[in-house]
Amino acid sequence: MNRIVVIGLAVAGMMFANNSLIGETIDNVLKTENTQLGVSRSSVGFVDDMAFIRRASVDLIGRIPDLVEVHEFQSWPVATRREQLLDKLIAHPRFADRWTVFFADLLRLRSAADGGAALVAHVHRAISEDQPYNELASALISTNGKAGRSPEVGFLLGDNAEPMAMASVTSQVFLGVRISCAQCHNHPFDVWTRRDFYAMAAYFGKTRRFQSNFTRVVYTSETDQTSIKWPPEDEAETSERRFLKPSFPFPLIAADEHPEFITRYESLLAAKAAQLAQAENAAPSLNDLLSDADDKVKAATSKGVDAGVAEAAAEISKIDVTGSLYRRSEYREQLAAHITSPRNRLFAESFVNRVWKKMVGRGFVEPVDDFRGDNPASHPETLAFLADEFVAHGYSFKSLVKMIALSDVYQQKQAPYGVDTIEQEALEVAFLANPMRRMISESLYDSIVTAGHLFGVKHSPGQNERVYQEQIRVLLKDGEGKAVGLGDAVATADVQNLAGETPAKAMENQNSQMKNNSGGAYRLEEAIELDFDALLMQDDEVSLDKMVAKSAEELEAERMAMQRPTKARPGMKYQTKTVTRTVDDNPRFSSSLRMATPAREGHFVRVFGQPSRADLGEKRDDTPTMRQSLMMLNGRLTHEASRVGDLEPVHTLLVGAKPQLVKAITLAYHEIYTRNPTAAEIQAGQQIITEAANVKAGFADLRWIMLNSNEFRFIP
Repeated sequence: MNRIVVIGLAVAGMMFANNSLIGETIDNVLKTENTQLGVSRSSVGFVDDMAFIRRASVDLIGRIPDLVEVHEFQSWPVATRREQLLDKLIAHPRFADRWTVFFADLLRLRSAADGGAALVAHVHRAISEDQPYNELASALISTNGKAGRSPEVGFLLGDNAEPMAMASVTSQVFLGVRISCAQCHNHPFDVWTRRDFYAMAAYFGKTRRFQSNFTRVVYTSETDQTSIKWPPEDEAETSERRFLKPSFPFPLIAADEHPEFITRYESLLAAKAAQLAQAENAAPSLNDLLSDADDKVKAATSKGVDAGVAEAAAEISKIDVTGSLYRRSEYREQLAAHITSPRNRLFAESFVNRVWKKMVGRGFVEPVDDFRGDNPASHPETLAFLADEFVAHGYSFKSLVKMIALSDVYQQKQAPYGVDTIEQEALEVAFLANPMRRMISESLYDSIVTAGHLFGVKHSPGQNERVYQEQIRVLLKDGEGKAVGLGDAVATADVQNLAGETPAKAMENQNSQMKNNSGGAYRLEEAIELDFDALLMQDDEVSLDKMVAKSAEELEAERMAMQRPTKARPGMKYQTKTVTRTVDDNPRFSSSLRMATPAREGHFVRVFGQPSRADLGEKRDDTPTMRQSLMMLNGRLTHEASRVGDLEPVHTLLVGAKPQLVKAITLAYHEIYTRNPTAAEIQAGQQIITEAANVKAGFADLRWIMLNSNEFRFIP
């Protein structure tokens, strides 16, 4: 493990020790502020343990818990099990997967954009290693180079490094301020002027997007002159316009002020610096590398040993010569320092507000990217407290998530059923009840896969064979009058089905058709799966089409499709023949959290709200639609999750002379709803199963109904 990462983890361990106390303090600050605001209502109470593990698992790792995880949670002491669970979930590999989706929405990451795939992988690693958020943001704003070597540059390339666009993006993403409204005129609702916007854009004025004429590599670098002039073209003649120097229009805490949270942050930095100074095997300087390599060459030459030359070459290869070719951006480094400064309240508060809304369901400021004077926070003191703690904890994202999850606010129930809309709104505004939240599309997808045991195979080989028939035309006589045997013809390219397809194309289409016919017309659940480690190891970008996970049948179909078919010749004669084919249909699904993002139009996760990330400020759409219902009712994912496989735990309860239906139904409720069924639900489940053609078909019907319910889709 990287030495710096180890030090970071050690410091993070010290910070996490205080999170439970901070969680209590959040609630105390909020309670005091509610009293000051005249709120007289009380909290609706807290969710039980089973609802908590389901909520925390969906929020932190992007899927419902499985039975093993539930049983482990129940085995822990009641007093500490919730905090133990949070520690485990934050350390889980899927934590970085889940929250990469959050950052992808925030930063508008697109795998297919220039540098996009590498940037997604870089953000994933930053979350996994808990890189301080201010460091991540600073690198995204200031880095130059090509994506393969400097993945952070993908943030600039996403908007072609265009200064006006980057001024809008940087302000809205990192500060929650829509300064873009001042691009054409002074902001109609805020203090920002048109000159403020241009001064912000000037930080990007020297940055350009370049593309090599030989390698087609895209990268960013700096030019000598800025492209930003003032006044704008529509306000002055060309001769009157002058190059504009950048200036930071947003307020900062004065340098002579020393808030307690900044003192704590500086102490944390000092502790990290001390640990680094004590670390062994410090990295050698550039001069040390050159000197050491030169000494080894001389020693090898005097002894006539070629191995020494090879070793010296290896030492020199450590020097990053290519990296020095890309010019640093002094302007953008200044901007990054201003934006990520602990004295910039907007940076910490806007980010904390986004994470709070994602986990609680409502932000202190709404919309989350519209901080302005006439849109104040509902609870400014609570927001400020959270932001201060975020900074004091070294901008640790994992620490922030744990602080929020340990609070009473996060662990509250929703407003009771039947409460009128006005009362519900009042409870939610005061953070005394949590709003109903539907799973994000990726979590819904992965939760269906989890409930249906589809991350692995659930049917034994040969237990789930599908048989289908097709009509083909078999060559009886070639163009030269030579007879061809039916057995030989079927194996050649001189066989066509009635659509005129050769065996290669027919197999490819039939393979696809068989999958389509498994549970309905939808085949919209597959996508390219990203290998984050491979993306970060490559000097240049990896082509996404090389990362498609394919089955053996699909690979065989592609191989046959590459074979050149025999051209038809005059005099060829065919006979129609029916052929029976057998397919072992035993599907398994990958996590949607690692798919190329955003998914293609019409994919499951897009239908359920994943944004295209093309436009600044685009939000996830959680509005229910008819198309979503049809996809759940008819889609292959739900169909396969409902079916019973002989490798599933429930299978043994359903076979035999006396199926154990009560136990099977109880297991289904544990796996799908993370709770026990009521007596009425057991009775209804028995009725559904017994009315079907057989027990396994009836149980599949029950699971299909449960997966299509609102209880499954919504977070408790």
